[in-house]
Amino acid sequence: MVLVQYFNTALVPLGSDLYAYSIADIKQTVGAAGGVDWIDIIVFICIAGIFFMALKYLPKRIKMPVWLAIVLPFIGLLLKLTNAYSYIKPKGFNDFNNNLILNKTDFFLDNSYIHFFPEVIENDIYADSYIGDYDGVESKAVSFKYLDEANFPFLHQDSTQDVLTPFFAPGKKQPNIIIILVEGLGRAFTNEGAYLGNFTPFIDSLSNKSLYWKNFLSEGGRTFAILPSIMGSLPFAKNGFLELGNAMPAHQSLYSLLKYNGYNTSFYYGGDSRFDNMYLFLRKNNVDEIKDEKTFPSGNIKLPSVNGFTWGYNDKDLFSHYINTRNGSLDNAPQLSVILTVSTHNPFIINEQAKYLDRFEQRMNELGFSAATKRMYRNYKLQYASILYLDDALRTFFNEFKKRPDFANTIFIVTGDHRMPEIPMISKIDRYHVPLIIYSQLLNRTAQFASISTHFDITPSLLAYLKSNYQLKVPSVKSWIGNGLDTTRSFRNTHSYPIMQTKADMLDFIMDDYHLNGKTLFKLNANMDETPVDDVNKYNQLKSAFEQFKKRNNNITNGIIPDSLYRNYLPLKK
Repeated sequence: MVLVQYFNTALVPLGSDLYAYSIADIKQTVGAAGGVDWIDIIVFICIAGIFFMALKYLPKRIKMPVWLAIVLPFIGLLLKLTNAYSYIKPKGFNDFNNNLILNKTDFFLDNSYIHFFPEVIENDIYADSYIGDYDGVESKAVSFKYLDEANFPFLHQDSTQDVLTPFFAPGKKQPNIIIILVEGLGRAFTNEGAYLGNFTPFIDSLSNKSLYWKNFLSEGGRTFAILPSIMGSLPFAKNGFLELGNAMPAHQSLYSLLKYNGYNTSFYYGGDSRFDNMYLFLRKNNVDEIKDEKTFPSGNIKLPSVNGFTWGYNDKDLFSHYINTRNGSLDNAPQLSVILTVSTHNPFIINEQAKYLDRFEQRMNELGFSAATKRMYRNYKLQYASILYLDDALRTFFNEFKKRPDFANTIFIVTGDHRMPEIPMISKIDRYHVPLIIYSQLLNRTAQFASISTHFDITPSLLAYLKSNYQLKVPSVKSWIGNGLDTTRSFRNTHSYPIMQTKADMLDFIMDDYHLNGKTLFKLNANMDETPVDDVNKYNQLKSAFEQFKKRNNNITNGIIPDSLYRNYLPLKK
């Protein structure tokens, strides 16, 4: 019952990701999502009582033959060992329907077993045959010349091409950079071609004035992956880089390298920056200013609380807090700021609920939805209302920022941390499909790209651009996972990257126009739709590349970069 209730709320089954969160993070998440009310408790007690009474009294009235008591568990075990479920599972369902028909208890126990006994999985017959059959398969994942694989498995000579300069006019001074990370912003409901309909009219208009990647991917299915992936192009470790806590190895990032080059660095978040160890990561990168819920002035409004819990301040106040606390003078040091939103997070209760529920109805009319479609969408009205609210918050932010003298010298980057899972997804890749927008008055032309890139590629490309145009001092060797944004307008994928769904599940890998999820291979098309394919050679190729990454990823505890490299580019604390 608990697992079903979790699925009803999150629309994804609960697996071993439960074990990767601290008690404090779990309390915050459950509390902000509404907690467990008294109705849930009463229903649970009633059903548990009925079940107990049935076990106690029915055997006295119904005599079960011994042979049946032996045969039924044996059949169940046989079906489990032969994975018969995969053969009777209906085909053609979308991802949400596939999750819907999962046995939630079986899924949770399977994931728990793998979590606590990973060596059993790694050493089973399948794994042995995998090594023997696939280890020699050519892999495109090795795109770098690694310098010291034994000690620093990702360290390589930097070869990132500067692909952004052709789109920008020469600037007189180093530009400010503002990275806006939007909670749950997925392509499914954003921009032209969104299969759920476009519920972000302002973001859509902004993308038409920008560099826009429509087939962009996040590197995580939850927020835990966003800062390490975007700011440092960092590996995941076992449960996400942030989960290493104080044991995070020394590394470099966009934060640290820009600060070394004279930038002032800041992070803005409406909630508690200690969540997911974000605060520790920011401190390890010597970020100058961390503005979270503790820094908001009186008079700002938090999101409505549920059972005493709230994620923090609403996005309109977050953006206002940023503008009011950043000096817009052109005479100051260049700025690197990251803003992480929170209003589009479960339970999707916002301060102007009635206004945006009305706006949701209006938007459905604008999109020409039928009466039947409207009834279906109203099942997720809170989610869509929060999206429309966020879109308006961004509109206000940009309108206010245009009044500042530093607007003309600022590069804005907007992307989602992952696709909101609380609206049903049609595919496995859908969870990671987010937009990427680079907007600036410094752009001399706009463009839309259909090629695939991910969060891993942002920092390498930004540093390559700044180095080419503003003589940025950066090391010649890097530990980035990413090799830079692809600015090809046609659909293609030149990257070979893993993606981590939850803190306990690294199941996804992309290469060429293929996506490996667990043991299932999918082929991607230009709309990022995917269909399962039976291609043994391609499956082996992706599996081999994925395994090579995992070996490197499991060997980062000794270090990401040499101490000498870290010290040489260590920014001074202010």
